[in-house]
Order: sequence, then C-alpha cells, then structure tokens
Amino acid sequence: MSGIPPGPPADPQKAPSWALLRLICGHICLHGSMAGLRMAAPLLALRQGHSALSVGVLLALFSLTQVFLALPAGRYADRHGLKRPMGMGVVAASAGAFLAVLSPQFWVLCIAALLMGGATGAASIALQRHVGRAAHDSNELKRVFSWLAIGPAVSNFVGPVLAGLLIDHVGVWMGGTAGDDNGFRGAFVMLALLPWATWLWVRHTRELPPVQPVAGAGRPQAWQLLREPRMRRLLLVNWLLASCWDVHTFVVPVLGHERAFSASVIGTILGAFAIAAAAVRLVLPLLVSHLREWVVVSGAMVATALLFVVYPFMNSPWTMGLCSVLLGLALGSVQPMIMSTLHQITPHHLHGQALGLRLAAINLSSVLMPMLFGTAGMVVGVSVVFWTVGAAVGVGSALAWRLRP
Repeated sequence: MSGIPPGPPADPQKAPSWALLRLICGHICLHGSMAGLRMAAPLLALRQGHSALSVGVLLALFSLTQVFLALPAGRYADRHGLKRPMGMGVVAASAGAFLAVLSPQFWVLCIAALLMGGATGAASIALQRHVGRAAHDSNELKRVFSWLAIGPAVSNFVGPVLAGLLIDHVGVWMGGTAGDDNGFRGAFVMLALLPWATWLWVRHTRELPPVQPVAGAGRPQAWQLLREPRMRRLLLVNWLLASCWDVHTFVVPVLGHERAFSASVIGTILGAFAIAAAAVRLVLPLLVSHLREWVVVSGAMVATALLFVVYPFMNSPWTMGLCSVLLGLALGSVQPMIMSTLHQITPHHLHGQALGLRLAAINLSSVLMPMLFGTAGMVVGVSVVFWTVGAAVGVGSALAWRLRP
C-alpha cells in the first residue's frame, strides 16, 4: 500500500482448525445475543404501545454506537490484541441485556441496545483482526474469513429463535400467558448469559505477538488509510454492498405486503436469502485457491445489479424466493473477499483501525439508509429504490475490478 510503510509479517504458524472453531463459536454466542435482543426489544416496545417510529429509533441504536466506537475500538485492538477487547465486550453486552431484566422499560431498552451494539461491534473488530493476523497468505485469508463469516449467519438464526421460544413459554411455565412480562424477562436473562459463553470459548486463545509501528512513522492514524486509492475504493465498494443488504431487508416486506403475501411467506423469502448467504460461505473455503478477490466482488456486484433490475417484476412467492436465493449467493460471497483484501492492503499495525473504518461505514449506512429508502419509497415507489441501488452497484463494479493488485 503506497505511502504507508508495511508492518512486520504475520505469525507464520497457521491457526489450528480447533482454535478457529472456538473463535467462530464465541462469535456466534455474542452476535446471537445481539440478534436476539434486536428481535425481543422491539416486540416488547410494541406490546407496551410504543409507535413504529419509536421502534425504528430503538433498532437504529444498535448500529449508532458502532458508528462512533468503531475507530476507538480498532485502535484499542491494535494495542491490546484479542482477549481484553473481547472481555470488555462480553461484560458490556451482558450488562445491557441484564438491565432489560431489571427494568424492561423503553428507555432502558434503548440503553441496552446502545451497550449491546457497541460491545458486539468492538468484539468483532478484535476477533477479525486476530484471525486476519493469524493467516499467513492470501489463500488462507480468504479461507478463514469464509469460515468466520458463517458465525453471524448462524447467530441471526439462533439468537432470535431462542429468544422467541422463551418469550412464548416462560410465562406459561410460571403460571401466566405466552408473551407476558415473565416471558420477556426469561429471554433477557438468556441473552445476558449468552455472552459469557463467548468468553468460555475465547479465553484459552493464544495471543499473537504485538505489532510494533515502523520507527519514525509517527503515531498511526486510520485517516491516513483514506489517502490510498485502493482503500477508498474498497470502503466505497463495501458501503454499496452493505446498502444492498439493507435495501433487500427493507423492500421485500413492502413488496410482499403490496402483493398480499402472508407474514410467513415474506419471512421465508428473507430466510432463503440468509440460508443462501451462509451456504456460499461453506463452499468458499474449498475454492479459495481458484478465486481472486476482485473478480468475485466485481462479479457479485454485476449479478446483484441484474437481480435488482428484475426483482420488482417477480410477482409470485416462488419467483421472489428464487431471486432472494440468487441474491444471497452473490452477496454472501463478498464479505470474505472484502476482509481478505483489507488485510492485504493495510499495514499490520493499522489492521484494527482499518476494520473500525469499515464497521463505522457499514453501521452509518444501517442507520441512515432505511430512513432514506422509506422516504424515497413513499415518493417514487419501492421499485425505483431497487433500480436506483442496482444501477449504483452496477457502476460500482468497475471500482471493484480496480481492487486487483
């Protein structure tokens, strides 16, 4: 990466598969806690009579903390490695859910969302930095990030399902009704305990040797990364692709409602997307030696643009489901390639801050884009939102191709 002196080489020892599996399980537990709270807290707010706008604000708070904490968390991970940031994340996430147990009021749920979102983001940065440094070549980078990316896909299923089962059954077990206050408290107790399982998985991980900044380079700053053309292209490409996830999550329920699909059908269409995204990440580790990051990312962007063009014309659940699966395959292949490229073009002593920049951009998108999509959808229609984002992604595929070394 021109203009920034390279750091020392990463640990030449390949990370053992059992060590990586422990980190993936830890990631699933912590991210699953956040995913469960993202489902349970809005349900409780609606049950208490709060408006849809209030629920939207509550959901935005999960991403808002990460926007402001991502860079400091990246610097902290660069200085202290894996375990200390992970331990702090576990404590903060557990505290957030436990506050909801003590006092399940709306303003407390907002504090819980801020704590849980910030804790999960900071811990993810430390985890991704550690895994990237443990890899010793580009093929291994692609392989380990493909495996690691399975964690959020699994946790997005595990966390909400466990929380939903407890919400429906704990109240009945205690002599009440399904979905009463005791049910929600039972779910929040589980979500407060789940992060501690993360610490059990991670605490025996061996820390990698610290990376010392290059002598005479001054205090490392993430903003100097933005002077580099490849980093700017990578962050823009990543933002465009993150917007595609957001627009799909936002628009599919609207299109389904317009076509009188049931909630279970809409949920199945979105679930098919998530399953396809997880499935492609299971296959990627077997193919990494034959893949080039910029080819996969630019191809995925072209495929996404084409799918966004035809998606609004799909009028049946089956055809929308097919588009959802194909879109999941395309977008699911991208994150491991983005992460591999980021680690290759960033000096080792700035890995944490580079990951923080990426996370801040993604979460800023998650805060702002749904409001923009909602406004645009009311003015010009949701189909135009799909086509506009698809056109932007298609044009952005040229930037992805220019990520090649």
